[in-house]
Amino acid sequence: MEFIHPLANEYAQKYSNITPSYLKSLYEDTLTNHAHAHLQSSWTQGGFLSFMSKLLQPKFILEIGSFTGFSALCLAEGLKANGELHTIELRADDAKKAMAAFSTSAKSHQIKMHIGDAKEIIPTLDKNWDLVFIDADKTSYIDYYNLVLPQLSENGMMMVDNVLFHGDVLETNIQGKSAKAIQAFNEYVLQDQKTEQVLLTIRDGLTLIRKIQ
Repeated sequence: MEFIHPLANEYAQKYSNITPSYLKSLYEDTLTNHAHAHLQSSWTQGGFLSFMSKLLQPKFILEIGSFTGFSALCLAEGLKANGELHTIELRADDAKKAMAAFSTSAKSHQIKMHIGDAKEIIPTLDKNWDLVFIDADKTSYIDYYNLVLPQLSENGMMMVDNVLFHGDVLETNIQGKSAKAIQAFNEYVLQDQKTEQVLLTIRDGLTLIRKIQ
């Protein structure tokens, strides 16, 4: 399902200029050659991640779902000079591609790749996260949320991707385990009295979440 007319998407991309230009070759290569290219954040969404990172100027960033590295490098744009970005990828082949992409960044020394199950890795990372981006297996979203929330810093923000899941969550009878998991996640967060959130219709839906002070 298309939420925004393709021409409107093209127009938005034309009048958005914050996405790091050096990432264009990585972005295009993934679109052209990766069998699951649809998993990559869009070019304009990458710009949004970069924009939010520059606003927050985080010291510690956590990304769950590295894919080929485009979104991590966008998130790294606002990283403090003494900060770290930790990114987790389950698939070794994608992690290898992401690490190759990270090597092209001036902030490569600040990016830490973790390969494996995020549910096992997150508890081993003793950080207070200023910015978290969740874009991994949808059936684990509630688990990721509960693991990360206690580690979210006082003014930290969580960003969760694909919360509209191709429009499947808009159906009267939601089908498919991933769509059902996303709907369950959206309901879960809405009912959580510890946080507040806004769901944005960017690409496939992006929810911004912060702790209530």
